Amino acid sequence: MRNKRNIPKIFLVLVLSSAVFGGCKETVKVEPEEEKEVKPLSMSETAVYTTAHHTDLKLAPTGTVSFEEFKQPLETEASILVNKDRLHQTFVGIGAALTDASAETFYKLEKDQQDLFMEAYYSIDKGIGYSLARTIIHSCDFSSGSYTYVEEGDAELNTFNIDHDRKFRLPFTKKAIEAAGGELLMYASPWSPPAFMKTNGNMLQGGKLKPEFYQSWANYYVKFIEAYEKEGIPIWGLSIQNEPMATQRWESCIYSAEEERDFLKNYLGPTLEKSGMGDKKVIVWDHNRDLLFERANVILSDPEANKYVWGTGFHWYEDWKDGTPMFKNVAGVNDAYPDKNLIFTEGCNEGYDIERLKNDDPKLAERYGKAMINDFNNGTVAWTDWNILLDETGGPNHVGNLCFSPVHGDTETGKLMFTRSYYYIGHFSKFIRPGAKRISTGTTANHLSSTSFLNTDGSVVVVAMNSSDKELDYMLSIDQKTAKLSMPAHAIQTIVLK
Repeated sequence: MRNKRNIPKIFLVLVLSSAVFGGCKETVKVEPEEEKEVKPLSMSETAVYTTAHHTDLKLAPTGTVSFEEFKQPLETEASILVNKDRLHQTFVGIGAALTDASAETFYKLEKDQQDLFMEAYYSIDKGIGYSLARTIIHSCDFSSGSYTYVEEGDAELNTFNIDHDRKFRLPFTKKAIEAAGGELLMYASPWSPPAFMKTNGNMLQGGKLKPEFYQSWANYYVKFIEAYEKEGIPIWGLSIQNEPMATQRWESCIYSAEEERDFLKNYLGPTLEKSGMGDKKVIVWDHNRDLLFERANVILSDPEANKYVWGTGFHWYEDWKDGTPMFKNVAGVNDAYPDKNLIFTEGCNEGYDIERLKNDDPKLAERYGKAMINDFNNGTVAWTDWNILLDETGGPNHVGNLCFSPVHGDTETGKLMFTRSYYYIGHFSKFIRPGAKRISTGTTANHLSSTSFLNTDGSVVVVAMNSSDKELDYMLSIDQKTAKLSMPAHAIQTIVLK
């Protein structure tokens, strides 16, 4: 559930940048933890990249790593231990949602800024190498207005067309695919069925899908996939419903766990199969971590529903309750259903406030760092940010639900603003490439968190974050070798070992 606040209409112009680097390969298969021999690292090629608040460091190269014989850390010392012989889930990718709001903002930028935007997000060498994307089935709150692809009352879907998307979202999405090298793993999510299909007769304010329209709504997904793929936009997967337990003032629709299960196994799953789309990856839940285990348990415990499910999606907004993310539920689902996948499908910092950017508030970017480290360490295979781009107001949004984005575009000046969140995400997406395997990682201090991956080229990527107010000296141990490193206060580092 995202917050809603009004925002000031002033804009902070931050430093433009297109820092970044990488490699590439796609996979969608997740394997259980396995043991096999992994070749020792030569340690001859190492690099450290750092982003730190209240400094000029933004994905900046900050030296190399020198390893010596293994040193046992004391209780008073901060340390990271990596065991690269213990392999876990296969990494699928990192990306963001290509919403109407993002597309509309993009086309208000100057041409050189449009080119910079695409390079900064999708280039592996010059940007942060996004490889995953989420798109929307008709409108959501981050659209300039509410709309569908059919005329009201057309249950047969005879009037179905995606003409609305041709002005902004389709060309924007095609540019993103091109910038990503011609391949971008894309999944789609609906926020609400058309009003006539719902119990409240409204796309907004919750309501439920009427049983008599279950088949028509299942057909709608197929129509959407067919239309987008005809435009040259392959759809890899789809979630059944965005936030199915939230009655929002924007597009929303409520499903109990049993209703989502039955819609999938009796309508959506069979309809996809009959349409030759049985290979599409179906994602259930697509809501917060708090009810993640409950929802997954109901759906995945049913064999007829389970067979259609690729994985369970989740958001991070459950911390509105007490400020504490419920990462344990991600681990719980991973333990209970190791043959299924976990994908983070949405997260953003709510309540756009320009002062927080002016003050370089560490909490904004560190929310990303903390979530990504913990979600990956608990079995998540893919991670999707919310809007990839928003304007200087935190919109456009047709219900005033304004939020932060890693990159904002000033529609008055036509210029881009890169926030620290962009760089924090880049510490993962630029260096951890699709096909990588997560490897076991442990730390000895609460203010030091870390995750590690083994790329298909044999390189090891260690991401470490210091959330404290003080500079941190720490040790990194791998392959019976130990190195000493230092990280500024409120900073994130990526260490690449080849």
